[in-house]
Amino acid sequence: MANMKNLIIILLVVLGISCASKKSNTAIGNTRNEPVLSLDDNSYLITIPANDPTYAYTKQNPVKVGGMSPLNQRRYLNGLLGPNAEPLSYFRVGSCCAFKTPNGIFGDSGMLDIYSVFWEGATDTLTIYINLYDEGNLRIPDGLTAKTPKFN
Repeated sequence: MANMKNLIIILLVVLGISCASKKSNTAIGNTRNEPVLSLDDNSYLITIPANDPTYAYTKQNPVKVGGMSPLNQRRYLNGLLGPNAEPLSYFRVGSCCAFKTPNGIFGDSGMLDIYSVFWEGATDTLTIYINLYDEGNLRIPDGLTAKTPKFN
């Protein structure tokens, strides 16, 4: 029964692709208008490609995971795979790029976190920028793929 419910939710999300907003992720504050689904406690289910080469790869268009928790950053990264479905490895490089947000801890400011992402056979790492203050619709960055649910 739970698997059927998850399948229905996934289908609804996939059907919503045609209605997905094309808003820029650079808007200040929360812009999420789609639910965040999980594969498990440590991985988000990310089903829609970004179709924007700047999404996640530039400080002007970071992934907006929200929740003020590094766990949400890891859940996002754990939901992704390499271009040929290779498991990803990643590490946090540091923070950068102060920006204005109504969700900041100290007044109206936040900092982006920078992650290096790689997989077996990759010739270089990718740099992904993540905003943990604001919530936005989660997408699969260009060049990567995402994990899918496993049904028994």
